Amino acid sequence: MEEARIAAARARRRNRVVRILVGVLVIGIAVGAVAILLQEDPPSDEATDDSTTTTTEAEETTETTAPATPVELPPAPEGATLEGETPCPAEDGSAERVAVFAQAPPVCIEEGQAYTAEIAIDEVDAEGAATDAGTITVALDTEAAPVAVNNFVVLSRYGFYDGIPFHRLVSGFVAQVGGSGAPGPDGAPDYASTGPGYDLDSEEYPTDGYAIGDVAMARATAVSGSQFFIVAADDNLQALDQTANYPRFGRVTEGQDLVVQLSEQGTATETADGAPTTLYVIRDITITAA
Repeated sequence: MEEARIAAARARRRNRVVRILVGVLVIGIAVGAVAILLQEDPPSDEATDDSTTTTTEAEETTETTAPATPVELPPAPEGATLEGETPCPAEDGSAERVAVFAQAPPVCIEEGQAYTAEIAIDEVDAEGAATDAGTITVALDTEAAPVAVNNFVVLSRYGFYDGIPFHRLVSGFVAQVGGSGAPGPDGAPDYASTGPGYDLDSEEYPTDGYAIGDVAMARATAVSGSQFFIVAADDNLQALDQTANYPRFGRVTEGQDLVVQLSEQGTATETADGAPTTLYVIRDITITAA
């Protein structure tokens, strides 16, 4: 009986230990579960990766803009035709507009006198309405190019350039103007290969290259009697410097930003480099003795 009592006591003690261990285990499991439930989730790679971007359907679609269409250049304004020698025009610019000359002009400027040209420009819309685009002021270089300056002054005072459009606008390069607009073979006004009726006998070429703001006479096989260009930017100056046979007769002192604006309104076509997409015309040129 004593052995049975001792065995029963041992069994009770084992049962208490087991119950205690089970209780501790349950409590431990419960505490662990609570800790897991209360733990903060770590941020995901997608949420924390600043380099990850989301491309929307709209962003994937690239809108294409149709290339600008060259504008139709208007007919040249009406003007008189001078036969024989060209008389010197009135200095106040009051002479009747002359569109065609039989000869290059005589010397009409004063030797040693400095001159300034103010070229007023209009932007013309599709309905023909003109808006003032600004003025380009040019200091004429009578010392380096007296022949070209004299020719430019005479044509300006005769109003030859009034109403003439810029027919060649090349971004990063030049804005060119000055063709007479006489009808070409197709009957359309031709500003690219026409002049006042004569070529300019001038070899006043620069020896130090060309720069932004330079104003020079254009040429094909010969120096044009009226067409000139203004250098807008230096992207293609090397092409000018290689030939260096464009008489440089002035330099822009005010309005170079307008020159750049004009030059950017052109496009290349199959037949024309720098065909204007916006119509700009010379309203008038005022020559002032400095």
